Amino acid sequence: MTGAVMKRSQKAGLPPGSLVYVGDEAAARTTIDVIDYTQEQIDEISVLNAGDLAAYRDRDTVTWINVTGLHEVGVIEKTGEIFGLHPLILEDILNTEQRPKMEEYDETIYVVMKMIGYLEDGKVVDEQISLVLGDRYVISFQERPGDVFDPVCERIRSPKWRARQRGADYLAYALIDTIVDEYFHVIERFGERIEAVDDLIIADPDPKTIRSIRELRRELIFLRKSVWPMREVISGLERSDSTLITHQTRLYLRDVYDHTIQVIDTLETYRDMAAGMLDIYLSSASNRMNEVMKVLTIIATIFIPLSFIAGVFGMNFQHMPELEWGYGYPASLALMAGVALVLLIYFRRKRWI
Repeated sequence: MTGAVMKRSQKAGLPPGSLVYVGDEAAARTTIDVIDYTQEQIDEISVLNAGDLAAYRDRDTVTWINVTGLHEVGVIEKTGEIFGLHPLILEDILNTEQRPKMEEYDETIYVVMKMIGYLEDGKVVDEQISLVLGDRYVISFQERPGDVFDPVCERIRSPKWRARQRGADYLAYALIDTIVDEYFHVIERFGERIEAVDDLIIADPDPKTIRSIRELRRELIFLRKSVWPMREVISGLERSDSTLITHQTRLYLRDVYDHTIQVIDTLETYRDMAAGMLDIYLSSASNRMNEVMKVLTIIATIFIPLSFIAGVFGMNFQHMPELEWGYGYPASLALMAGVALVLLIYFRRKRWI
C-alpha cells in the first residue's frame, strides 16, 4: 500500500479494512518512540524500522509505543501485523476524520480522541489521537509531532510515579487524562475571546464585530463536535467489562469523566452566550441608530418653525409692513432664537435630550 493522501469520499467502493491514509499530507517521516519500563528500570529508544517492534510483543514490562505520522501506511500496517491488530482498527487509525469512539476487540481496546490546540495565529485546530490498549502495552498514534504527551514521559521517568507500579491500563488513562486537560487550556482562552467580543459589542458594535461573532460560533461548533463524544468514550471505558482495565484504573477514569462533563458544560454555556451575542449586537446597533435618529429629529423639529418664519418673511408681497421696518431683520432673528430656545427647554424637561 502507498501513503497517498485521499479524501474520505475517494474510499467509496473499497472493501472494509482497506488501508488508505485519509488526512493532510505530511513532509516529515513517520517516527516510532518506545518507552519500556518496570518499577525498577526504564528503557527509551527510537525505532527506525517498524519490524523492530517485534521485540516488544511479549514482554513482562509495560511498553508504550508512540507512532508520530500516519502517512506512511506501511509502518502502520507492519505495527498492526506485529501486535495482531484488527484490520478495522488500522483502517480507523489511518482515517483522521473519525469521530471520537471506543471499541473493544478480543485482546485490545481501541480509542479515538481529538486533541484541540491553538496555532500561532489564534486558529483552533484538532489532531486525531488513536490509542490501542493491550495486555502489557499501549500504542499511541499521532498525526503530527507535538509535546502534549511530554508530561507523561516526565512522570514515567520518575521511579516514584504510581504508573511504574501498575499496568498498561493506567498508562492509557494518563494519556487520556492529558488530552482532556488540554481542553481546559483551550476553553479558558476561548472564554477570554468571548468576553472581549462581548465588551466590544457593548462599547462599539460594527461590521467587524459580526465577523467575530460568526467566527466564535463556528469554532464552538467545531469544539463541541470534538469534545462532546468524549463523554461516551470515557463512560464506555469506565463501564467496560474488559479484563484489560483494572478496578483501580476505573476509579481514575471516573475522575476524567467528571472533567469531561465540566468541559462540555462550559462549552454549552459559551454556546448560549455566543447565540445571545447576535441579539445583543442587533439591540446595540438599533439603540445607536435610535440615538442618531433622535438627534436628527430634534434638529428637524427645531428648524420647522424657523423655516416657517423665514418663509413668511420671504414672501414677495408688496404690502408687508414688516419689510420696511428698520428693526425687522434683528426682530425676526430674535423671534427664531426664542422659538428654538423654547423648544430646547421643552425637550429638556421631557428628557428627550
